[in-house]
Amino acid sequence: MRLVFPSLAYKEKAIQFINEFYEYNSEINGSGSLDRYLSESTYEEWLDKVYRDIDIANIQAPRVPALTYFYVREEDDEIIGMINIRLALNDFLRKEGGHIGYCIRPTERQKHYATAMLESGLKVCDVLGIKDVIVTCDKSNTASAKVITNCNGELAEEFYSYTYKEVIQKYIIKR
Repeated sequence: MRLVFPSLAYKEKAIQFINEFYEYNSEINGSGSLDRYLSESTYEEWLDKVYRDIDIANIQAPRVPALTYFYVREEDDEIIGMINIRLALNDFLRKEGGHIGYCIRPTERQKHYATAMLESGLKVCDVLGIKDVIVTCDKSNTASAKVITNCNGELAEEFYSYTYKEVIQKYIIKR
């Protein structure tokens, strides 16, 4: 497994990845808005957004710089998951979104990919010098909470989000 920066070469695989979430009626988080761009625009415009997200000097508030990666299985070059790593946080992300968002395609869940992908994302945070990594999930998403705690996440806070209309758990992973 490896993190792969998005490119045109992954266009069809990325579309198939997102379509699987729709097929299984599964919520999509941590895709760097790929799902929204595919429904409202194009994959190419999403790629432009991914590149703009790393242009630290020109990010317009309230956006923050971020890195988005596909999590790819090397044997078949299949996109198994996506991870979005925010390089800075605004007030909303500090409270409700955190440094990292991620998702695993529905047919590849419960195979420990999410824990391995989050660990890979945390190594990126290490390189960037992010010492207290904030990761959040819906309280009802016990699988995600388990992934976070498997990566040494400690529950810091639990609160009702008026944005998401549900209880959010905020974890800190100390590096």
